Amino acid sequence: MRKGFVYILSNKNRTTFYIGVTSDIKRRVLEHKTGKGSAFTSKYNLTDLVYYEKIEGMNECINREKQLKNWHRDWKIRLIQEDNPEMLDLSVGWYVVKEGQLCISGRFNPENSVIDANPPS
Repeated sequence: MRKGFVYILSNKNRTTFYIGVTSDIKRRVLEHKTGKGSAFTSKYNLTDLVYYEKIEGMNECINREKQLKNWHRDWKIRLIQEDNPEMLDLSVGWYVVKEGQLCISGRFNPENSVIDANPPS
């Protein structure tokens, strides 16, 4: 069964949130960070990954995404803060700058279900 991820992005001030689903979290977050994500995330500068869940099966991912999108804002914030109390960007260390472009660094293994804001080298 194909694994997927439900994720939440935010801006620097944590005033706006975006919930998405992907089969490749690292690639998708990179797209958002480089302005190739969605019009909404680009418009509101939503580039910080504050939460993600690994889920078995893309149908289950899509169902979870729909569920979270229907939640009240304070419920979403509490969910994020359960695993990430300081609402840090969890993708710090996932990317490197090569020849002036942001690239995947290879230091993060999305198969690892543990959220680690500082993945090992």
